[in-house]
Amino acid sequence: MVHITKKDLDKDNYYKDSGINTTEEITCDENLGYIKFKKSVITTKSIILGLDCGIEAGCGIKAGDGIKAGWGIKAGDGIEAGDGIEAGCGIKAGDGIKAGDGIEAGFGIEAGCGIKAGCGIEAGYGIKAGCGIEAGYGIKAGLSIICKRILKFSYQLFSGTCTWRETKEEDLIISCGKLETDGKIILGNLIETDIPEEVEKIKIINGLKYRLVEDDNNVDGEVNHDNWYGFNKWRELEESSWNRI
Repeated sequence: MVHITKKDLDKDNYYKDSGINTTEEITCDENLGYIKFKKSVITTKSIILGLDCGIEAGCGIKAGDGIKAGWGIKAGDGIEAGDGIEAGCGIKAGDGIKAGDGIEAGFGIEAGCGIKAGCGIEAGYGIKAGCGIEAGYGIKAGLSIICKRILKFSYQLFSGTCTWRETKEEDLIISCGKLETDGKIILGNLIETDIPEEVEKIKIINGLKYRLVEDDNNVDGEVNHDNWYGFNKWRELEESSWNRI
């Protein structure tokens, strides 16, 4: 087990190492505040941070099992868990958020790319994704639900369920490029904006320009959900995926 104590943190609450890559469970003492990492936090097991503790990583956060924090969970890149992701405060990722089980936040959930949960997604505040949102079960948000691509869920969806103040019209917004569901919107007003066209992907390799060849291994969108949800930053694309132009 990797257990973090106050002695492992500097005056700015950064961990003694730039990141963690382990096959052991990651835990910590209580009341440490936000534990900060300059790079990634990766484990094949769970990340469990207790009372008054959160996590901030400059790169990604990845756990083979679940991720749980008394406060918030924040990553510069993606957040991924084989089981559920649970935060007492908010969950925010520069890229995608992906959980084999449910995703639950006391505050809001925000991802630069997509959000995907094997079960339900629930946020005390709003849910926002730069790409799509997909839940194996239902979705519930205290405020609005917004994504630019496909919104997909089963069973029921609720937006604007906040109880700490009077619900406003903007809290009921459910905005997406396209809705795909066998479920039902119980609360909220749907706005479909159409899916934006893909921007052509150009990369410079050794001073030469290459265009991305989209196939089943690297295409954005529904063919490869790993790339759709932004997790391609966990690994570099092979040069063979690119054609010189």
